Amino acid sequence: MQSQPESVSSHPSPHHAAQRIGFAAMLASNLCLAFGPWFVRLADTGPVAAGFWRLALAAPVLLVLSPLARQPFTRIPPALVVTIAIGGLLFAADLASWHLGILHTKMANATLFGNATSLMFPIYGFLVARAWPTRMQGIAFGLATLGTLLLMGRSYELSANNLLGDLLCLFAGVLYTCYFIAIERARATLQPLPLLALCTIAAILPMLLFALALGERVMPQHWSALIGLALLSQVIGQGLIVYAIGVLPPVVIGLGLLTQPMIAAVVGWFAYDERLGTLDIVGAVAIAIALVLVRAPSRKAIAG
Repeated sequence: MQSQPESVSSHPSPHHAAQRIGFAAMLASNLCLAFGPWFVRLADTGPVAAGFWRLALAAPVLLVLSPLARQPFTRIPPALVVTIAIGGLLFAADLASWHLGILHTKMANATLFGNATSLMFPIYGFLVARAWPTRMQGIAFGLATLGTLLLMGRSYELSANNLLGDLLCLFAGVLYTCYFIAIERARATLQPLPLLALCTIAAILPMLLFALALGERVMPQHWSALIGLALLSQVIGQGLIVYAIGVLPPVVIGLGLLTQPMIAAVVGWFAYDERLGTLDIVGAVAIAIALVLVRAPSRKAIAG
């Protein structure tokens, strides 16, 4: 009589199992995406042109991966076609603004301001989607916000050298939030890989037009950085985050995005001697603790 409840509680429900996989996917995606600024700096094209190649090189890979992963393309309602087109345009504008900003500020700043989505997307969830956080998620979100402010406090400089890049990256964060909202709505109908493939394709032409309008060099002589950008940032990084958006609440997605400045700061330290200070380290630790706390409710639910 007692063995039956034990067998039920020892196995997580499909919902909790999906959330655990989504959480791991979110962390892995942000690890991959954090290397994006480095690849943009290494590319021998213009920064916006690097974004064009990120999309153009990734699109064929995504088109092949979708059926291989048993996520075939299905008939898309007209309303969803509009959502995907808008999402692609938003993503192209986001990349263009962010890639321009990367070259005018520090790597940690670029990733930090570019991921203003980490605060904006949860606020959207609270106010619009009515996805209210649990008590533990609220505590974790507050702690992560404090950690972000500590990271921002030392790295942000009111100087002409960084201000332009910071503003461009902040604007990119606003566009990225709007892109996430479009993705969240489309994920109710489409699986991750077909959705990402279609959004990527929709963003290619606008990205190329942005690069040409800015007079950038488009054709590279060396492809390694661009291939790394396409595979690591677009195929793997965006692929995992699009999956995670479909199974995790906005507040958890926002917390996950805050890992990117931590990783980018470490990359900037080793690659460009952009050293971390005490406040940077304290802020990074606060964000790491927040990520541990935000997992606590899921563990409790699974155990119960």
